Amino acid sequence: MNPLLQPESYWIASTEATAYPPVEGDIAVETAVVGGGIAGLCTAWELARAGRSVAVVEAERIVTGTTGNTTAKLSAQHGAIYTHLRDAFGAASARAYADAQTDAIEHVAAVADELGIDCEFERSPSFVYTESADGVEALLEESEAAREAGLDAAFTTETGLPFPVAGAVRVDGQAQFHPRRFLLGLAADFVAQGGEIFERSRVTGLESGDGGHVLAVEGGGSVRCDEAVIATQFPVIDRIKLFARLTPRREMVLAAPIPASADPGGMYLTPEEHLRSVRTAPYGDGRRLLIVTGEAATPGDLDASLRLERLTAWASGRFETGPIAYRWAAQDYTTSDRVPFVGPLSGEDGVHVACGFGGWGMSNGVAAARIIAGDMAGEPRPWAELFGPGRFHLLKEAGRIAANQVNVVRHYIGDRVRTVPVEPGELAPGEGAVMRLDGALRAVYRDEDGGLRILSSTCTHLGCVVGFNDTEHTWECPCHGSRFSTGGAVLQGPATAPLERHPHH
Repeated sequence: MNPLLQPESYWIASTEATAYPPVEGDIAVETAVVGGGIAGLCTAWELARAGRSVAVVEAERIVTGTTGNTTAKLSAQHGAIYTHLRDAFGAASARAYADAQTDAIEHVAAVADELGIDCEFERSPSFVYTESADGVEALLEESEAAREAGLDAAFTTETGLPFPVAGAVRVDGQAQFHPRRFLLGLAADFVAQGGEIFERSRVTGLESGDGGHVLAVEGGGSVRCDEAVIATQFPVIDRIKLFARLTPRREMVLAAPIPASADPGGMYLTPEEHLRSVRTAPYGDGRRLLIVTGEAATPGDLDASLRLERLTAWASGRFETGPIAYRWAAQDYTTSDRVPFVGPLSGEDGVHVACGFGGWGMSNGVAAARIIAGDMAGEPRPWAELFGPGRFHLLKEAGRIAANQVNVVRHYIGDRVRTVPVEPGELAPGEGAVMRLDGALRAVYRDEDGGLRILSSTCTHLGCVVGFNDTEHTWECPCHGSRFSTGGAVLQGPATAPLERHPHH
């Protein structure tokens, strides 16, 4: 591996860090938006433009979570989704989904142009491909379903990839961009309009009453609001129990320079080989930055380093890459019917949610903002009902929900716990494992200086047993995707409390 490799996303490494203040004391606004990713910032910007007083409350730094680690495709082609939508919900729903995504793409283009944001917005065709003859029939069906949904889609065997494919669905008129450049520009305009952004302010609870809502913030502060938008990828406030209908997935990402002449000229995706996704970005000096995503797996998977090796070998074997320059990971959640949950929560007056983007947060995040802003203005978008979080299709969701719950039960009892090493003394520096100590499961990590950090292995969200990610050196919950540092601090929700330290250490 390249010794100069950056263990962070290219989007974060190529932009300036932010330094907005934390919440201190009690703050009051009309609308509080929890989460500073694309859904939260776009929602806040739309609402501020409509004249509302708005605050964005982010647990870490804005655009450093899932949005800062995305592949940043702005596409209405979300894998082979239109066959599923047409067959499960009907042609009108498939068209509504496509319309929502296309509207989002054009909205980003218009806003970037209006605000003069140089975010490397590029039009690009999108492809879903198969290298297997067995996959062709499904893609032929998908191309028809995508066309019926209103997309400029066609089946083809010709792509710009440097290897043959058995078939692909090509959708023209799609786009890609630099998400942090776009969103940092949007954030600056939001603040110029009087909006407020608070960072390093983890929301830990929500209380509702006749006077509106109060968000509790770690450290003692609070935000009072008439309406709250929970845009935290997995709802940190989950009163309607969406967790049973959301499945986490974490993917590896690599980026390496290639000659501009080797640019495959599009955005590509295949579900094969545990998913492979390819796009490029401008990189200067006659080069493009090839961005390859794949090896989709459950957070806390015990083979992270092996999956990283496989993805690296695939990228360097298929493309004329220079040394890998960046590596990172992306995480998102898929709903049990594959349509995001966006809109007001039933029975929770003034509380909206945006989550479950299924790895397609760029267009879905913008669509979510448009839906929520429309709802609040009394001008609902035509596709709002499709995304409503109160929907439930028992027959269409039961299988996925059952599989998700089986996975959760397995991890409550820790059946994937690593058995070797079995003693803390067997851990090498930089190595972690869940092991049984004093009759209880513990998350044990040996730091680079040789010291041991011993924590409870029980996720503080709903009690599943965490697993160790040996490439990012984090503890991760395979049930709902919470992530913790080796010292136990929360890196990613839905957990809001750290892993407990072992009482004897």
